[in-house]
Amino acid sequence: MNPSAAFVLRMRWSYCCHLSKLKLPASNRHSLHRIHHQYSPAVPTTIYNSNLKITSLGRHGKVEEARKLFDDMPSRDVVSYASMITVYLKHNDLPRAELLFRVMPQRNLVADSAMISGYAKAGRIDEAQRIFDGMPRRNVFSWTSLISGYFRSGRVCEARQLFERMPEKNVVSWTTALLGFAQNGLIDQARITFDQMPERNVVAWTAMIKVYVDNYLVNEAYKLFCQMPERNLYSWNIMIQGCLDGNKVDEAVRLFASMPRRNAVSWTTMVTGLARNRSTKLAREYFDQMPNKDIAAWNAMITAYADEGLMVEATGLFDMMSDRNTVTWNAIIDGYSRNGPEGEAFKYLIEMLRCCIRANETTLTSVLASSEGNLELMQVHTLVVRLGFEHETSLTNALVTMYSKGGDVNSARLAFDKLEVKDTVSWTAIILAYSNHGHGKHALQAFARMIRSGTKPDEITFVGVLSACSHAGLVRKGQRLFNSMMHVYGLEPSAEHYSCLVDILGRAGQVNDAVMVVSQMPAIERDGVVLGALLGACKLHGDVGMANQIGEELIKLEPTNSGGYILLANIYAACGKWKELAQVRKKMKERKVNKIPGFSRIEFNGRSHVFLVGDRSHPEVKEIHMMLTEKLLPLMQEMDYTLDNSSVLLQSEI
Repeated sequence: MNPSAAFVLRMRWSYCCHLSKLKLPASNRHSLHRIHHQYSPAVPTTIYNSNLKITSLGRHGKVEEARKLFDDMPSRDVVSYASMITVYLKHNDLPRAELLFRVMPQRNLVADSAMISGYAKAGRIDEAQRIFDGMPRRNVFSWTSLISGYFRSGRVCEARQLFERMPEKNVVSWTTALLGFAQNGLIDQARITFDQMPERNVVAWTAMIKVYVDNYLVNEAYKLFCQMPERNLYSWNIMIQGCLDGNKVDEAVRLFASMPRRNAVSWTTMVTGLARNRSTKLAREYFDQMPNKDIAAWNAMITAYADEGLMVEATGLFDMMSDRNTVTWNAIIDGYSRNGPEGEAFKYLIEMLRCCIRANETTLTSVLASSEGNLELMQVHTLVVRLGFEHETSLTNALVTMYSKGGDVNSARLAFDKLEVKDTVSWTAIILAYSNHGHGKHALQAFARMIRSGTKPDEITFVGVLSACSHAGLVRKGQRLFNSMMHVYGLEPSAEHYSCLVDILGRAGQVNDAVMVVSQMPAIERDGVVLGALLGACKLHGDVGMANQIGEELIKLEPTNSGGYILLANIYAACGKWKELAQVRKKMKERKVNKIPGFSRIEFNGRSHVFLVGDRSHPEVKEIHMMLTEKLLPLMQEMDYTLDNSSVLLQSEI
C-alpha cells in the first residue's frame, strides 16, 4: 500500500470509529460506508467487507462469530486487527484484546488509542501511558482516554498536567476534564473548567448540571439550567431529578409542566421522586396519567404505599401488575414484614417462589424480620440454605437475631458458627443472644473471641457484654469493660450503657456506688432508663428512702410513663407503706396514666398464642392454669426460684 493510500485509510478509519459511536441514522451509516469504499481503492473489497462485518457482529454482541470471521480471512490489514480489538474492548474482554494487539504486524493510531482506552478503564494506567508514549502520532481520542484514566485512578495532578499539555482540545476533552474533577470531589475546579471552555454544547451544560445534582447543590444546578441556551430531554430529566432529590417538590412539578416533551424516564422520575418525598397522593396522580407505565413506576408506588402502612392500596397495585420482577416482590414482602399482619410476608414469599421468581438476600431478610414463631423461622432458614445464602453475612446476622428473639439460642449459635466472615454485627448478635437469655459467661467468651479475631466492638456490643456482666454478677469485670469503652475503643457511653453499669452495681448491693455513677454521669444522658435501673436497685435491696427520692425524680422526668409509678408503688407495697402506695395510685388516676398490661407468648403446634395479664378469654384457660399450678410452679420451686408476690395485688388493681 502506498503512503498516500495508507494515509487516506487511517483518516477514513478514524472517522468511521468516531462516527459509529454517534449512533447515526441508517441513511448516514450507508453514506459512511460508501465513502469508506470510494476512498479506499488500495484495499481489496473482501477485506473491506470483512472488516465492516466484524464491526457489525461486535455491535450486536456476536463476539465469537466476529473472531471466527477474523480467523477465516485469507488476508488482513491493520483495520482488521483494529476492528477485532475494538470488538473485544467493547465487551470488556481486555485480555483477548491485549493478546491480539501484541501480534499485530503493524500498529496504527486506532488500535493504539483503543488499547489506551481499554487499559485506562481497567485501571492499568501505567500500561496505557507506555502505549501513549510510543505513539508517533496522537489524536484527540488517545489524549482524552489517557486523561480520563488518570482521573478515574484518582491521579488528579497527572490528569491536570496532561490536559494542560494537550495540543488541541475539543468539547469532549473539556467535558472529560470537568467530570474528572467532579468525580474526585473537586466541584469548584469542575466549574472553573466549565467556565473556561471555549465552546459548550448541550452535553457539557448537562454534565455540569448533573455534577451539581449529584452533589446535592440543587440551587446551583437550577441557576445553570436557567442559563442554558439549548436544552434536551436529558437536561430536563436531570434537573427534575435534582429538585426531587433536594425535596423541592413544587419546583419539580413546575418544571415537569413546562417540559416541551416528555418520555418514559420523565414520568418515572416524577413518580419515583414524589413517592420518595412521601407525596404519595400526588405520585399516584402522575402514575395514573402515565401513558406507558414501566415497572419502576409500579414498584415505586407500591413501596410508597408500604412505607405509609397502606397495604390495601399497595396490594391493589400489586394485583393489577401483569409483569413483576424481584424488586416488586421485595416491595410487597417488605411492606407486610413491617406492617403486618403476621405471617403475610411469608405467604407472599411462598407465592413468589411458585411464580419461579428467585428470592434474593433482601427478600429473605424481610421475611426473617417478621417470622411468626420458630417453625416459620426454620422454614425460612431452610430456604436460605437451599438458595445458597447460608454464608451471606447480613442474612445470617438476621437469622441469629431472630432465633435469639424466639428463645432458640442453640440455633442462633449454629447459624453463627457456620458463618465464614463474621463482622461486628455478627459478633454483637450472638453476644446479645447469650446475654438476653442469661448466659452471661458465654457472652463474655464470645466477646473475647471477637477481640482476638481483630473485630472492633461498637456501642451495641457493649450493651450486650455489660448486660452479661450484670446477669453473671461480675462487678469488677463490668466496670473494666465500661471504662474500656472510652479509653480503649474510643466509644462514648450512652444512657443505655450507664443503666447497665447501674444495674451491675445495684444487683451486687452497691447502691451507693450506683448513685455515685448516676450523679457523675453527663446530665444529658440521665434519662428514665438510668433512673429506672437505679430505682430497681433500691427495690431489690429495700432502700425505701433512696427509692422515694429517685422515684419522684423519675416521675417528674417522665410523668406519662407508667413504669416509674409502678416500680415505686411496688416498693411501697413490698414494705407495707400503704399510704404512700395510695398516693402513687392517686397521681396515676389524676394524670390518666394507664399501665400497659404485660403479656406472654408461646408457640404450640406451629401457632402462636398470646396471653395478657388476667386474661380469661382463651377457650382452654382452665387447662392452662391447671398446668401452671400443677407442673410449672413445682418445677420452679425445684430450681430454687423464689416467687415475688409483693406486687401481685397492685398489678391487678392498677
